[in-house]
Amino acid sequence: MKYKKTQIEGLLIIEPDIFADDRGHFSETFSTQKYKDIGIDETFTQDNMSLSHKNVLRGLHYQKPPYAQGKLVSVLSGSVLDVAVDMRQESPTKGQYVAVELSSKNHKQFWIPSGFAHGFLSLEDDTIFTYKCTNYYNKESESGIRWDDPVITIDWPTKTPIVSHKDQELPLWNEVMKESSKY
Repeated sequence: MKYKKTQIEGLLIIEPDIFADDRGHFSETFSTQKYKDIGIDETFTQDNMSLSHKNVLRGLHYQKPPYAQGKLVSVLSGSVLDVAVDMRQESPTKGQYVAVELSSKNHKQFWIPSGFAHGFLSLEDDTIFTYKCTNYYNKESESGIRWDDPVITIDWPTKTPIVSHKDQELPLWNEVMKESSKY
């Protein structure tokens, strides 16, 4: 397994070892000890999976403390542009984001610790996306930032994504930051 740090502290891009032959391939997608060795010393409590059509944008989502979640994300089929936005109050990179392409071909995983908003844009039809989460989902704690926020200015590869009504109504960065100082 290889991994690399990103320009934002805490975010990791992980490349599991792939063992391929004429039958196909095998990979170990998670090992508590191996991930602990690279700094991910978390207990995962819930796995989620979504299926998306091309140009579906989900996010930018997060859960407020005490239900904040770290996420280990990957793609089983298709591809996405995956984005993590730093929301940590004391971080020198607060408001910055990292975008990484995850696909069933590159097998990459993206580790996003708590303190980040997360979203992705499906780049292909029938994209299956998986999340390993460090905390249970809590409806009262869910929140988000609008995908097209003018402060964050994420460079999505489409200007007309398919966004749920709920995600289209999420607040903007400045509004979220005023509220987040309360917790």
